[in-house]
Amino acid sequence: MVHLSRIYTRTGDDGTTGLGDGSRRTKHDLRVAAYGTVDETNSALGIALVQALAPALAAKLRAIQNELFDVGSDLCVPGPAGEKLRILPSYVERLERWIDEENSRLAPLRSFVLPGGTPAAAYLHLARTIARRAERLVSELIEREPGAVNPEVLKYLNRLSDLLFVFARVANDDGRGDVLWQPGATRNEGKTGGAAGETR
Repeated sequence: MVHLSRIYTRTGDDGTTGLGDGSRRTKHDLRVAAYGTVDETNSALGIALVQALAPALAAKLRAIQNELFDVGSDLCVPGPAGEKLRILPSYVERLERWIDEENSRLAPLRSFVLPGGTPAAAYLHLARTIARRAERLVSELIEREPGAVNPEVLKYLNRLSDLLFVFARVANDDGRGDVLWQPGATRNEGKTGGAAGETR
């Protein structure tokens, strides 16, 4: 059980931070950046949750917020699975099940979706892109520290970004309020009567 009695410790004033195994790394270390970006994803979900959401969707997002703390806990302890908290295949399987359940009622897409629509959808898209950044950092960390990162973390973040895309469509009236990309829509603007931006 976590017990926090003080908010500041001054131990990080030298530019380092403690990992879950007691070792210390610089605050710009790749592992620290990875679990910090997971925390950033969680914060974006918090903003989505204060928007108008269906109760079932909000419940799933709150469960994901809790799981993201599990992800951060996993990342802050280097090494193979043991007694420490680790992400299991069941976490990934749950996300896949939710993707299939929610996506089954959405109309197929005929264009890419632009981030936007309802405020909730916009924040879910923001969380999705942050999760993708976390995934990229974890992928690099796996390459730099072979055997010291649980591969289920990478799978979880990959599925999470997919799920958040689906959730954003759900928050946009089941996709009916999606803002769709129109390729080259502004390409010819300003070309009539002279060069673009030319004043006559």
